[in-house]
Formats: sequence, structure tokens, C-alpha cells
Amino acid sequence: QAQLVESGGGLVQAGASLRLSCVVSERTYTWYPVGWFRQAPGKEREWVAAVDWNGGHIGYADSVRGRFSISRSGTNTAYLYMNNLRPEDTAIYYCATHRERSDWGTEVSDYTDWGQGTQVTVSS
Repeated sequence: QAQLVESGGGLVQAGASLRLSCVVSERTYTWYPVGWFRQAPGKEREWVAAVDWNGGHIGYADSVRGRFSISRSGTNTAYLYMNNLRPEDTAIYYCATHRERSDWGTEVSDYTDWGQGTQVTVSS
């Protein structure tokens, strides 16, 4: 089973930027997508962005398009650049992957392995 570790969260003011990192420990599976999700208190986990195994196919939720950017470096690291953060972006952010697929989906069920999450808090 792949292990994913997120980092880069924190407390920032509205308008600030953060970069989240996701490192996938499993090196056997190199052709996998990476997705970012977030979950705010009392809400369901929602898809934020995703990238396929080679960075050629990328997608964003409408709520973050134009402000967030996803990329990957090598076969086991992905980033989520978050600009112009808003208080409604406050949530725990999770990265996820699917060990048997090369492309991504927007549903929680499209992923098999998840990180523990990193907290992002945006104050107004």
C-alpha cells in the first residue's frame, strides 16, 4: 500500500499563498494520478484538483480554478500551489492516489490511498 504524506499547511491571512506538498512513498507504482481533496468541519470531503501520472491531464474544481495550481515533480511528489486564499478555503487538505490507474477522478471512490491531511486555516 502506498503511503502519502502531506505538508505545508498553516495559518495565513486572506490573500496569502501556501504551497502544499504530497510525497508518495511507494516506488513500485509509478504511473499513478494524484488528487487533492479538502474537508471543512461539518462538510463532506470535496475534490480540489488532480493531475495524471505524467502531468498531461490536470483538472480543478470551479471554486479554486484560477487561484490554485497543481503540479508534480518526478514520480513521487506533487504540489498544490494556493494563491489568493480565502476564509472559505479553510479545511484539512488531503492528497490521494490510485495504485491501478494512471488518470484521475473527482470522487473519493476514485482513489485507493490517502494521506493523513494537513490543516489550512485562512483568517479574514
